[in-house]
Amino acid sequence: MSTPMDIDSNKPSKRSGETSLSSTLSRRVHFGSIEESERQNRRKTTVAEDLNGVSLEDLVDSSMNYELSESSKKSREEHQAILDEFERKKRARTLAVPTDDGRVRAKLRELGEPQCLFGEGPGDRRDRLRYLLSKQEGTEIVPDEEESSASESEEEKEEEFFTQGTPELLEARRWIASYSLPRARDRLQKQRLEYELPLPQLKSLRKDLFSELKSYANFSSQIGDDRPTSQCTFSPDCNLVATGSWSGLCKIWSVPSCNTFATLKGHTDRVGGVSWHPQATISIDRNVVNLASGGADGFINLWSLESESPLASLQGHTARVSKIDFHPSGRFLGSASYDTSWRLWDVETTEELLLQEGHSREVYAIKFQIDGALVATGGLDAIGRVWDLRTGRSTMVLEGHVKDILSVDFSPNGYQVVTGSADNTIRIWDIRTLRCIYAIAAHKSLVSEARFFHGSVTLANDELLNGVRPALSGLYLVSSGYDGFVNIWSADDWNLLKSLAGHDGKVMSVDVSSDNRFIASSGFDRTFKLWANENLPI
Repeated sequence: MSTPMDIDSNKPSKRSGETSLSSTLSRRVHFGSIEESERQNRRKTTVAEDLNGVSLEDLVDSSMNYELSESSKKSREEHQAILDEFERKKRARTLAVPTDDGRVRAKLRELGEPQCLFGEGPGDRRDRLRYLLSKQEGTEIVPDEEESSASESEEEKEEEFFTQGTPELLEARRWIASYSLPRARDRLQKQRLEYELPLPQLKSLRKDLFSELKSYANFSSQIGDDRPTSQCTFSPDCNLVATGSWSGLCKIWSVPSCNTFATLKGHTDRVGGVSWHPQATISIDRNVVNLASGGADGFINLWSLESESPLASLQGHTARVSKIDFHPSGRFLGSASYDTSWRLWDVETTEELLLQEGHSREVYAIKFQIDGALVATGGLDAIGRVWDLRTGRSTMVLEGHVKDILSVDFSPNGYQVVTGSADNTIRIWDIRTLRCIYAIAAHKSLVSEARFFHGSVTLANDELLNGVRPALSGLYLVSSGYDGFVNIWSADDWNLLKSLAGHDGKVMSVDVSSDNRFIASSGFDRTFKLWANENLPI
């Protein structure tokens, strides 16, 4: 507290003592806080407002009614509707909506809403349920114990699991292991020898091959059927080409004359896959299984070269069979189907050995590795997978395409995989590093087929380099697209070597003969064509 101090205390007083004392007190100056005085002033102001009028806060909450114009009312309603919609969307993001379609239907039934609308899919139905629940103000949607337990079970289902197979499958896995290991050892030994070759000589070999490919042109064209020709593939000896069409017929043609060799009748719907036995037209008899085909009727037919009727039909798929492929040994056959599975069959006993799931949508493509240990599949879920046949495990997921995978193939080097997709691209994958090493913008429309050049065992360069005969197999790949072109790509820098135009519309399939003389393609224009070097001797 400050002490009072007298001002002009020495000046004589002219009044009485009492007057002098009051004058002295009034002239005293105080030093200190003024909070108390300010608090008193505010009290006085509040009392004056209570006596004389209302405060600003009272004006806001006043019950006085003011008339609003129609435009103001409409604007206020629109503003409130926008705020309500924002609140609804906010609630919708926090709702726990079941993912199982059955529980979604049950929840809609509880709300008194239709379970299904015309043209509504499971995803649309789930969005409708979320919208209806978000409109319920003041209600918190908490998933019940059944839904939580179901979600936990779904998480458990996502984990890798195994089922016990049959004794026949176990025996087949052991046989495949004993078959593939020596082949892998021989392949690696040959690659080590080729790795020691002088680089300039290898470049010269590739340059000669690529210059020959750049001179390819349309060699011949033949009408394959009354409906689009969906498949074409060369026989192992390169003297025949097999085609499959949407009419359900499979035909065998001579090369290069393109004359009809045989017409195979057995499918009642579109043929989606055709594959030759690895030893057909080379070492096995014509009366046994030389060819296989899969159709939209769900059947896989096995054919000989002596009869127009199938030797046997493999039945098990519940939907369309898209692509098929023989195991390098010829003992097994793989098939991809629209029933979201791929299957392994024993050709000798015509029994199903394995039903493998793993894709969330239809499985479209399948191909075995050259050693026979691995198989690659591609699906309409835009995902590819590499499976180990010896263990049954999925060893690699090919994730990168944004649309359906329509083709898959292994390189002869054993560790590269090529996939063609409806996103117009080709991707090259390395199973050693488990990643995509290159992406090619291959076509202006979807890529229907992509295949490496698989040379025959006898095909090699005539010149010996340091005592080693380097193979040409795997040095390039070919692709077909719905833009009407067949493209040839180098397999070292993935550059375009040649673009072949001749089909009137979509090209649906392409293949390369193992003797490196022809490329065959088939398309929506009902024809198949042979492409070859312009200077090819006949």
